[in-house]
Amino acid sequence: MNATTGIGASVRAVMRRAIKAYRDSPDTVAYLQRHLDRMNEPLRVAIAGQVKAGKSTLLNALVGEEIAATDAGECTRAVTWYRDAETPRITVHPVDAPPRQLPVDRRGGALRVELGTSRVDRVVVDWPSQHLRTMTLIDTPGLQSISAEISARTVDFLAGDEEPAEADAVIYLMRHLHSTNVRFLESFYDRGIARATPVNTIAVLSRADEIGAGRIDALMSARRIARRYGADEKLRALCQTVVPVSGLLAQAGRTMRQAEFAAFLELVRARRSDVEAALLSADRFARYDGLEPDVCADLLHRFGLSGVRLAVTLVRQGFDSAPKLAGELVRRSGLDELRGVLTAGFTARAELLKARSALLALDVVLSRAVRPETQSLVVEVERIVAGAHEFAELRLLSSLRLGSVKLPADVLAEAERLLGGLGVGSTTRLGLGVHATTAEQRNAALDALSRWRRRLENPLSSLALTDASRVVIRSCEGMLAGFAD
Repeated sequence: MNATTGIGASVRAVMRRAIKAYRDSPDTVAYLQRHLDRMNEPLRVAIAGQVKAGKSTLLNALVGEEIAATDAGECTRAVTWYRDAETPRITVHPVDAPPRQLPVDRRGGALRVELGTSRVDRVVVDWPSQHLRTMTLIDTPGLQSISAEISARTVDFLAGDEEPAEADAVIYLMRHLHSTNVRFLESFYDRGIARATPVNTIAVLSRADEIGAGRIDALMSARRIARRYGADEKLRALCQTVVPVSGLLAQAGRTMRQAEFAAFLELVRARRSDVEAALLSADRFARYDGLEPDVCADLLHRFGLSGVRLAVTLVRQGFDSAPKLAGELVRRSGLDELRGVLTAGFTARAELLKARSALLALDVVLSRAVRPETQSLVVEVERIVAGAHEFAELRLLSSLRLGSVKLPADVLAEAERLLGGLGVGSTTRLGLGVHATTAEQRNAALDALSRWRRRLENPLSSLALTDASRVVIRSCEGMLAGFAD
């Protein structure tokens, strides 16, 4: 169902009308034009979380290159944008000085950005990458930093009171469900025109390989914990889902070097009892005399102790080449699952999320600069928000997750799925496999339509169920219309 094209056209049209209406105010025109142009750019996705949650590491894993610093200190002092471009370029935007170019400096395969001592508003890294063509990634300073000013930059960037956020969506990293994480998500959970929805936030249970003292089955434990967190009523109201990911394992797998695989082969060929004794702790492995000390240090830095344990086990099990081992590490890291969630939840809804951001910006202008001649624009925005079925789906999804609309458990699960809560593709909405034929999808949509019409017409249905049924029926009809096309 590709209805977002229609809403994108409607929002672009009303933005152009607004630019024309405010043509005597250059600052307002520039502001509106910037948000109109933003609709033609890749979706902006911010990565947020507390200090040392693994934000930069996850960003590197998503891109497949070490372009974000991940050293032992607080790496992100400024909001850093990573955009696709034909040639690499790094631009620093100081708070009180003109932008300046930095040299592109890579050391040990990683990109280095030296900010100096000046106060920096943002850093823009342009980098050739197919993974950045559909999604601009924004690395934010860690929350609860030792510097209140640094933490405030993230809060202001994502949850400013006056201006709409510059990010269309957020990946929020947390190591466990803590009240601090909930409070931040609540602050990002903006309210107002077309806003009240968790659809633009995904939570990641980060550093999943460290759960349970880094055992081999740590990632399995992390998946169970993520499912429990995902069922938490408060968290469900603030994000789409919770995905467990080992960013370090994913980054190491995406950027594995042949020398690292050779080191794992050496560990497999060595006496097993010696290797297992060395892998009991990071300190012991650092002193393991079967490898050069700098090799042991590099493996610990790149893979972590649990990652080294897993890699050795996998090589013993038959992953006997660098590509095979790298692919299995990435698969086990949870990165593929996260990418699938990002595609279904963000990329497939990109036009809608960008249209939502543009409407928020226009709403700011219309509420601040009230003019008689712009009243028709206010009416048009209200018409788009009230009439667009995409926004109706988002509002109902939000209400279902908040619990303000109560439905029976089995009905609730089907409603969320048909409304696109698990992804906007028709096979996902209908609970079918990706290879389902058009005829199978049409039959499933007709069955769902029939069920929800019966719920709508049942005199014993609650008011909440009948209201929800109208929206779900419209979603089913939209899918059927798409099959007809």
